[in-house]
Amino acid sequence: METINTETLQADFDAFNISEEFGFVLEEPLTTLPDYYQIWMYLANNLTHLIESHKLRELVDEMSVLSLHLLTTHKELRLAHLALGFISSGYVWQEGKHAPAQTLPKALALPFWLVSRRLGLPAILTYADVILANWKLKDPTGDIDISNVDLIFSFPGGDTARGFFIVSLLVEMAASSGLKGALMVMHAMKTSDLIGIQRGLITVTQSLKKMKEVFQLMHNHVDPIEFFGTLRIFLFGWRDNPLLPNGLLYEGVSDEPVALSGSSAGQSSAVQCFDALLCIQHDDESGAFIAHMRDYMPPAHCQLIERLSALPSLRDFVFCCSSSDLCQAYNACVSALVELRSYHLNTVTKYVIVPSNRAHAMGCPLSGVATVKTGTAGSSLIIFLKSVRNATKKALILETLSASN
Repeated sequence: METINTETLQADFDAFNISEEFGFVLEEPLTTLPDYYQIWMYLANNLTHLIESHKLRELVDEMSVLSLHLLTTHKELRLAHLALGFISSGYVWQEGKHAPAQTLPKALALPFWLVSRRLGLPAILTYADVILANWKLKDPTGDIDISNVDLIFSFPGGDTARGFFIVSLLVEMAASSGLKGALMVMHAMKTSDLIGIQRGLITVTQSLKKMKEVFQLMHNHVDPIEFFGTLRIFLFGWRDNPLLPNGLLYEGVSDEPVALSGSSAGQSSAVQCFDALLCIQHDDESGAFIAHMRDYMPPAHCQLIERLSALPSLRDFVFCCSSSDLCQAYNACVSALVELRSYHLNTVTKYVIVPSNRAHAMGCPLSGVATVKTGTAGSSLIIFLKSVRNATKKALILETLSASN
């Protein structure tokens, strides 16, 4: 057996913009921009107060159009995209569902569009922003845990907003070893190295189990009513949203409204990598939505998904070989992904479906709620989550079929 060497893995980490410790999470993101952009930082840093006092739109409308000439590094661009994304969502949804803004003013829309183009991201707050690039340590010398991690920017929702974003961040960090395992499998497949493939799959399985374990922290730090009634609307986009049926006009960018999906767990590059590795086959509608979500990922992350998708079928390889240990390792990995998706489905029921039904029964929908039957990215929520969970189950290799091969 040939062991994948450190240099090969490091080349992969560099090529796909992966941190060995943090996975797709941006390592040590910046928290400040050059003084020239102080108005962006002021608005983003004070967003909750400005939204709740109904002053954000007024201040944005008074802004001048700023040049991007001082933004030279990747981390500066990521922070600018994060800030402008938060400000844009706050601007659109400042008055809740009753009066969403129909237009982003040029001073916000144009620089946001140009920053997005340089990063290869859309001009809307994405999962890559709000989860992967929106964190800092309270004590830089301390451990990375929920008590020592804070947000760079946040929305109304207090501790619930903080808990939702930070738990999601920690779940993504837990995926880091799984990405390394996926790379191990990718290289072992080139030489049909059964032991290398098995070891990589075991690493991915352990990572998926850790992700589920960390995900459980959501119940300790996120209040369902606060999440559903206050925070959730700020994650909605302007595609397939009945509150903005025509999309959003980006002044100074386009003469027609633009339709973009909101931040969603469907934009997690890590989960899509595991799907690609394990050859999970989604139905046409779910598959189309999942493919669409790749447009909202950093290009380097999307390239890893595409690389894994282009590999010879791991499932077929496992099915055709005579190794029961390898088959068990593959099935354990698929089962761990099924369990993660089942847990996600149950959590969505608690945080979206139950509060929605309760508000409807009371005859007074919670303020700030957009659509409740769809996800923040515009998908049909429960139907979609059940579909992807069931498709994952179908990837399991039944022992009877394997034995008869």
